[in-house]
Amino acid sequence: MENMMPKYQIITFGCQMNEHDSERIAGMLEHCGYIPTDEQNEADIIIINTCCVRETAENKVFGLLGRLGKLKKEKPGLIIGMGGCMSQQEHMGRRIKQRFPYVDIVFGTHNIQTLPDLIARVNDSRQQVIDVWPEAGAINEGVPVKRAGGVRAWVTIMYGCNNFCTYCIVPYVRGRERSRQPEAIIREIEELGRQGYKDITLLGQNVNSYGKDLESNVDFAELLTEVNKIEGIERIRYMTSHPRDFCDKLIKTIARLPKVCEHIHLPVQAGSNHVLKLMNRGYTREDYFSLVGKIRSAVPGVSLTTDIMVGFPGETDADFADTIDLVQKIEFDGAFTFIYNKRRGTPAAKREDQVPEEIKSARIQELIKLQNEITLRKNRGEVGRIMECLVEGPSKTNADLMSARTRTNKIVVFHGERGMVGQMMLLRITGFSLTHLVGEVVLNNF
Repeated sequence: MENMMPKYQIITFGCQMNEHDSERIAGMLEHCGYIPTDEQNEADIIIINTCCVRETAENKVFGLLGRLGKLKKEKPGLIIGMGGCMSQQEHMGRRIKQRFPYVDIVFGTHNIQTLPDLIARVNDSRQQVIDVWPEAGAINEGVPVKRAGGVRAWVTIMYGCNNFCTYCIVPYVRGRERSRQPEAIIREIEELGRQGYKDITLLGQNVNSYGKDLESNVDFAELLTEVNKIEGIERIRYMTSHPRDFCDKLIKTIARLPKVCEHIHLPVQAGSNHVLKLMNRGYTREDYFSLVGKIRSAVPGVSLTTDIMVGFPGETDADFADTIDLVQKIEFDGAFTFIYNKRRGTPAAKREDQVPEEIKSARIQELIKLQNEITLRKNRGEVGRIMECLVEGPSKTNADLMSARTRTNKIVVFHGERGMVGQMMLLRITGFSLTHLVGEVVLNNF
């Protein structure tokens, strides 16, 4: 019977918000009677959930659509759908229609919940359906979600962004900030606790802004306090935080709540006041140093990670030297580093003082080399420590080992059994690499 059911495949590009959107898409597809498949040739519908933050992701989507066109010729009944941030860009629907006329559905970030209706329209008419809402409507609660099994789950607490950093396309494709009602968030997490999920990550483009648009006056610190009370949930994480909105109240709340983990992802983007101003980030390097000092004082042993961009228009050698100086002084546990590239529709893309590609390349290599040295040094410093870890499953790189996660969001691989998944372990750190730690069991299932 199962073999007769239509099958779906979802291909996801981009951030954790997109990953969670794909879980919603999967939930709707399964509610419509589809079952998942890993074999693309078997799929009756393929949905591509796109990202447009960087040009490389966009190019990958176009390449994928080209390859899927060949599959469509072999299997004319296949439905190909494209959603996500890339679809939401102005004129993208027209471009897809002209370049990839065999794509059946194009929908945006604001109307994911309409996907079942769009599929029905395609099945009825066998004609291309392009339906991208220009603005977000009310938040739709109750959309089915099909999460991957395991112990970790993502929960979106808000949508959109009001910051309008001059390099960023997100406010234009995700819309303005809209917070979910706290009661709906709590109900969802309570259900996750009953289902056995133990590690919850609260998602938003800027979680620190949560609640500013609500009449209830519940802010992010108060939401964390309520989530901390939920039975079954052992760990609470969140991303992403904007330095400008990381207030003293939030720092004190994070420090006192036992389930909130000692890991903060705090994108700095640049270490130069000149560049930060051009980016419209709303803080100075001095503000950032002060914030890090407050956090480290209140949350001992906190792990700090960040995002850093090089080659922003107008960035000079002196500006880049300020970024290197900031990284040397703060010593992040890890960093996502990337080269600036133009995003059509953003103010930075219109600037005439674009940095040459060869300079960008040299700068990113210098930054990566420095951050790798810092990360290795910090991981080396963990050797000998006994750390509380939650077992997540087999290692992705070595099936003979199990993988666990520390409260500080570091992966530890160790010799263990599949039955340990979901258990809290005490692991002694015995080794390290750039990407993970190595441990041995001291106490299991405590």
